[in-house]
Formats: sequence, C-alpha cells, structure tokens
Amino acid sequence: MNIRQNIGILNSLIRITAGLTILAWATAKMVKRPWRDSYLFMAMMGAMKVGEGIVRYCPMTALYEKGQEMMEERQSADDDGFIPYNPS
Repeated sequence: MNIRQNIGILNSLIRITAGLTILAWATAKMVKRPWRDSYLFMAMMGAMKVGEGIVRYCPMTALYEKGQEMMEERQSADDDGFIPYNPS
C-alpha cells in the first residue's frame, strides 16, 4: 500500500483548524457531562481531522481517487470499438 500526501496545504490547515475546534468543543462538553458517549465520539472525529491535516493524507480522498481510476480503466476497456447489441 503506497501512502502519499493527497491533500494540499490550504486543505490541511482547514482540517487542523476545524479538528482543533471540534476537539475543544467536545472536551468542554465532556467536562460537564462525562457519561455522554456522543462527546467522546466527536472528540475522536476532531482528533482524526487534526491527524489528517498534520500528515496531509485523507483516506476518503484516496478511496475516491482510487474509484475514479477504476472507472477510467473500465471505460478504456469498454472503448475497444465494440458496439453492444441494442434491440430497441
């Protein structure tokens, strides 16, 4: 598996900023209501966004790019001059 940077500098800075904002909000809410699991989930999501911004790699973007490559390969394989039969 080849992991390479797939997001730009500006996108990275936005992810870090949004992630730290979500992380701060969630930890502030967890102080008041520690029994709520939703705040823990939001804290993990914010931390994930900060991590994505720092390493400049987003697995969802990589998945989308891989899907686009597969679609292009499929189209190029189908474009060999063959016209499918259409009875209508």
